[in-house]
Amino acid sequence: MYESREHLQTLTEIRSLMERSSKFLSLSGLSGISAGIIALVGAAVVYMRRRQTDWLSDITDAHLYVADSADHTAVKQFIITVAISVLISALVAGSYFTIRKARRQGSNVWNKASQRLLWAMIVPLIAGGVFCLALLHYNLLWLAFPATLIFYGLALLNGSKYTLRDVESLAYCEIGLGLLSLFWPGYNLLTWSLGFGVLHIVYGAAMYYKYERNSHENRPAGSI
Repeated sequence: MYESREHLQTLTEIRSLMERSSKFLSLSGLSGISAGIIALVGAAVVYMRRRQTDWLSDITDAHLYVADSADHTAVKQFIITVAISVLISALVAGSYFTIRKARRQGSNVWNKASQRLLWAMIVPLIAGGVFCLALLHYNLLWLAFPATLIFYGLALLNGSKYTLRDVESLAYCEIGLGLLSLFWPGYNLLTWSLGFGVLHIVYGAAMYYKYERNSHENRPAGSI
């Protein structure tokens, strides 16, 4: 009986070592929470600007295909500026929390597992970015919102096999919300906020309490 337990423990340790070598497990739940908060701030900026003027009303006009007015140029510039600001801020915050978690685990952030994860996600993200730029070029702004959700979800789904499997659930939610947004154009900003804001916060909090909370509580006082 004792030998069986030893064998089981040994197999568990071997499995854990294999998983650590093949998967990137340093993703922090705090990265998701911070990304969600930043996305909600960006959405709030767009919403407040929309309340002040009507020139953002075309982002929900499913019948708008071609427009050359100065207002539409201003819309595109404003949306792109906010989107880039949100993306950069989320990447910086996410990188900080991920690096911090990796250091606490005594592991290196840039390894074969993280490289496989990055490569798996980068192709759908680049394809989605180019696709969204084409939509902006043709003034199909209302389609850019669901497109970002769909391509981001596909990137998560493609990368989920190289990290925590919980990411797969988030991927399906993002894709589903993006598809729903295609048929709900009047609420594109709301669905975008739910996808990149609320879902990230919920997912990040769940991951934090599932994988990180106990390790933080057991960490000696005074450690970073």
